[in-house]
Amino acid sequence: MRKAAVVLLFALLAGACSDPPRRPAFEEARALADAATTATTSGGSAKFATDVAVGSVRSKGQGQARFGAGGTAQVMTTDFLGEPVELRLVAGKLYAKVPEGARDEVGTGKPWVLVAADGTDPFSQVLGASLTQLAAQNDPAHTLGEIRTAGTIVAAERTDLGGVAAEHYRVDLDLARLGTDLPAGLPADAAGRVGGKFPVELWLDETHRPLQIVLDLSPILQGEARITTRYTDWGAPVDVQPPPEGEVG
Repeated sequence: MRKAAVVLLFALLAGACSDPPRRPAFEEARALADAATTATTSGGSAKFATDVAVGSVRSKGQGQARFGAGGTAQVMTTDFLGEPVELRLVAGKLYAKVPEGARDEVGTGKPWVLVAADGTDPFSQVLGASLTQLAAQNDPAHTLGEIRTAGTIVAAERTDLGGVAAEHYRVDLDLARLGTDLPAGLPADAAGRVGGKFPVELWLDETHRPLQIVLDLSPILQGEARITTRYTDWGAPVDVQPPPEGEVG
């Protein structure tokens, strides 16, 4: 009996002396966004995969990106148009590789076109805004900027993601505070719907680099609408170049 009491006493003392669980690093959205932005730039490069689910529509993409003080450059392939399409964002210019069967319709006869959200060419007029927004959502700096401007952390925990130690944050974005710079192509009247807020989930590794970002637009669009971007292989070499100049129409 005495031995059991001694064992119990040591167990209680050990529990009292053990370190409490570590809390997530950030309690304020601006500090979270600033640290993750700095870590992204310092990380230099990463590979990414995207999964867009809007109602019955599913779209997947994958690519690689280079991060730096001058902005983000990326190369990706997506089935956004129902068949694989390659996009390249370099030095602020977005290029799309036109499917071979549509090149005559676009009018250049060349494999690549320069895409702009407000472009006057046929390809940009149809898809410019959508592809520009798609490229922006692959850049963690885009979402982190929105979190810095209009985010409030509502939950945080230490967890793991795919076996990697992570901090998981749930942030509410106030669309009214974003003004006209609405994420993921939301319509201009979105700020007035369902309180004008929607959740963003963010997983960071131990150096604050993004591992995964999930935008849940369901409360605003009143139906399933999620954009998930996963980042891996931080610091690995990437090849991000513009298309050959003679191949751009």
